Amino acid sequence: MRAEFVNPFLASLMNVLKTMASMDLKPQKPRIKKDEIARGDVSGLIGMVAPQSKGSMSITFDEQLALQIMQNMLGERPNSINEEVTDMVGEITNMVTGGAKRILSESGFEFSMATPMVVSGKGHTITHKCDGAIIIMPFTSEWGNAFIEICFEQQRLETRDLYGLPNNVK
Repeated sequence: MRAEFVNPFLASLMNVLKTMASMDLKPQKPRIKKDEIARGDVSGLIGMVAPQSKGSMSITFDEQLALQIMQNMLGERPNSINEEVTDMVGEITNMVTGGAKRILSESGFEFSMATPMVVSGKGHTITHKCDGAIIIMPFTSEWGNAFIEICFEQQRLETRDLYGLPNNVK
């Protein structure tokens, strides 16, 4: 997966949390994720489809970080993850994907977004419905960690060569 595709999601997460929650996240080194276990306590997952690919993106927060974001954004801090926190995580997932979509459209890459779904609980799993590698990007903050996972696969597009014969290219 190319950096010019991943970077808009990372920049969008940092921008959304800076703008909406006055919070700075510090990006760490990305790596390949080989399992489905979430690295935090609450995750937003959203599917995306484009003519040339499909994939998904998730954002996972440690509980204390999610609660602090809630405090900074809405002025209230529940004692634990509740329905309001999961709604907020879904909305952050939507805003981050929308921001990345805007950046990517400037490069000619268009995609449609599904409605985000949110899962919470210690040791919950995230299943990306694509065959590509899962890139995980950790972020740190004084309240805990966040993680973006991105998985996209290229679909084969049928084209025709100069003689009108099928020519599959990625």
